[in-house]
Amino acid sequence: MPKVTTINVNGLRAAAKKGYREWLAATDADVVCLQEVRAEPHQLPDDVRAPEGWHTVYAPAAAKGRAGVALLTRREPDQVRIGFGAEEFEDSGRYAEVDLPGMTVASLYLPSGDVGTERQAQKERFMAAFLPYLRELRERAAADGREVLVCGDWNIAHQEADLKNWRANRRNAGFLPEEREWLSRVFDASDGGYTDVVRALHPDVAGPYSWWSYRGRAFDNDTGWRIDYAVATPGLAGRAVKAVVERAASHDERWSDHAPVSVDFVL
Repeated sequence: MPKVTTINVNGLRAAAKKGYREWLAATDADVVCLQEVRAEPHQLPDDVRAPEGWHTVYAPAAAKGRAGVALLTRREPDQVRIGFGAEEFEDSGRYAEVDLPGMTVASLYLPSGDVGTERQAQKERFMAAFLPYLRELRERAAADGREVLVCGDWNIAHQEADLKNWRANRRNAGFLPEEREWLSRVFDASDGGYTDVVRALHPDVAGPYSWWSYRGRAFDNDTGWRIDYAVATPGLAGRAVKAVVERAASHDERWSDHAPVSVDFVL
């Protein structure tokens, strides 16, 4: 039963000091996808950069201290690819993928956006370029007899069930109608052709949320957002048997403002 976990670490160097090391040592995941690493590999402590028992792939951003994704795999990848072919985002530290037996696994950090600013325009450009790539990736993988799993911080809550205060956020980045429609296209069998694995396994629940603001009592009140997704081709999604948000027991035990999202598959 392979297990894949995704987690926005909110700065890997900071997370390592607050509990990431211990979490990684204890996890039974076969693949871990990291987002918002915010460091180049040489800036990380040796045991964090290259933890024992893992093969690591890093895609840092050209902008220092920003973004950055990584993948940790128990097995050495057959191939590694950084970026998805969009020139504007090639060195943005937002996408990396690896080929493993029977599947391609990717780590994604989609821009967060901010309504009325260039950040939102950048997010829109990213989405416009990324959906065609997702289709291409699905088709290429299918031709090779492979499945696809794109994990990460998608920075969009798809449905009202995916964030606690959805009414108050209808005009905010992350829950805009056009963002939600784009994600619907990703999950449309006749368009993107992918499946939201966690929602498929938890169809009638609020959340399970994976991000809570550090402000106020958001975590204690479970006033969260579900923006960290495991997005799979249907064949792989159908083999998912368990999806869990590894929510910390208390606010003080958090080592990121996100929680790890883990999915178990039967292959």
